[in-house]
Order: sequence, then structure tokens, then C-alpha cells
Amino acid sequence: MTISAVKSPRPVTPLGILATKLESLSQQLAALDIDAKLKLELQQACELASGLDPYISHCTTPESPALAALVRRTQSEDWSQRFAERQTGHQLEQEMLSGHVEGQFLKFLVYVTQARRVLEIGMFTGYSALAMAEALPDDGEVVACEVDAYVAKFAQDCFDESPSGQKISIEVAPAMVTLQQLATANEKFDLVFIDADKAGYVNYVNFLLDNNLLTPHGFICVDNTLMQGQPYLVGESTANGVAIATFNQTIADDPRIDRVLLPLRDGLTLIRRV
Repeated sequence: MTISAVKSPRPVTPLGILATKLESLSQQLAALDIDAKLKLELQQACELASGLDPYISHCTTPESPALAALVRRTQSEDWSQRFAERQTGHQLEQEMLSGHVEGQFLKFLVYVTQARRVLEIGMFTGYSALAMAEALPDDGEVVACEVDAYVAKFAQDCFDESPSGQKISIEVAPAMVTLQQLATANEKFDLVFIDADKAGYVNYVNFLLDNNLLTPHGFICVDNTLMQGQPYLVGESTANGVAIATFNQTIADDPRIDRVLLPLRDGLTLIRRV
């Protein structure tokens, strides 16, 4: 494993980006001769934005030692170098981790719905998979789809050090290949978590619904559905921003489902069949 100095994740959520911009504005205006009340109000806005995520994390149940160890290992990996070595077109970065609060939220969903079988489409280093596995009963299972063999091995090494890791089985293949195999085998899942290539989101949800991969009370969670604010901001978007905007509108227009978009981290949409 390539080791580099641990660095803080860059802001990749609407709130994180807003807090960074407000801090920059506050520092620039601090040196100017402007109204003191304006400076104070900007500083208060900065504190409101920058303090929210840390406070939410503080008030949320701490992550398990196994999850904390997974975070440390992920942050210590030089993903930029790994990407350069592989040249696969599939960029990896530590910011792809679901993280503490979202992980605890997913665990809560597993607890309150009494889910026994979970499908994850897009695993990265396994934080969300392990978080959900920790909430499953002893005979529960997470089937995790991951296209990248390196991160699959990275995640498996982390799972092997956790008492809940044996509940996770990794399928290394393009997600649609694995989904087709699961559908052919008539597999059913209580919860599906999607955090993969954004351009594939519409196809993943349609395949799940069209092929009855959900149990009668099963539901889907889709990550990054705010995509740094790009779907609602005016101006040019990245390819991922366009894909998420298209996905959100497609889901909004689908009469088969109920949905709610939660402003958790970079956006989390919950979907159930009507």
C-alpha cells in the first residue's frame, strides 16, 4: 500500500463549499475599511455554516473502532498516485467516503426497518458497507458491487479486521453485470444503497424496479443527489452535476415511486415503490 501524509478532505458538499467561501470572504473583508456591523454579520454567517457539520458529528453516536480504522487507512492512501498508475479513467479520492454521520444514518435505517439483506452499488473502500453490516443481525448480508479490484481488496482487508466484516460479500464486476446475475437468481433486498457512477443512476434504479430486486417493503437510498449544489446552481456543471440533475428530475417524474431528498452531506434521496 502506498502511504502518504494524511491530509484533510477538501469540501465536497454544498455546506462545506459554502463554509469555505464564507471564510474566504470574511478574511478578505477583515482587512478593508467597511461597516463593522457588516463584518460582524458575515462572521456570524461564517460561524453558522462552518460549525454545523462538526456539531452534528459531535452529537451523533461515534463510529466503531473498525470504521475509524477504515477511515485512517483510506486517508493514508495516495489515491492520486493510485489513479495515475492505473490509468483506467475511474478516479479515486478519499472524499468518496460516506463518512461518520451518513454511516450512522444508514445504520439507523437498517435498525428501524429491520433489514436483513442489503445491496450496495458502488463500495469504494467499504465505509458504508461496513456501517450497514454492523447493524445487521448475525445472519444478515451486504452484497457490495465494486468495479475496481484494487479498492475491493483494500476494503476486504478492512472487513477482515472487523467482527461484522463476514456479513459482507464483494462482487467485483460492472454493477449492471452483477445486478443481472442477482435478478436471474431471483434475489431480493430490503435496502439498496447506490453510490456509484452518477451517469448510471437512472439505469440502476430502473433495473431494480423493473426486475423486482426489492422486497415488498424494500427501499433505495441514493447518495450525492445534491452534487455540490450543481443541480440547482446557475452556470456550467460538471458531467456528474448534469447526470445528477437528470437523475433527480427523472425520479421526480416517475409515478411508480415516492421519494424524499435529504440535505445530508452531499444529498441522500430515499425512494420507495408506491
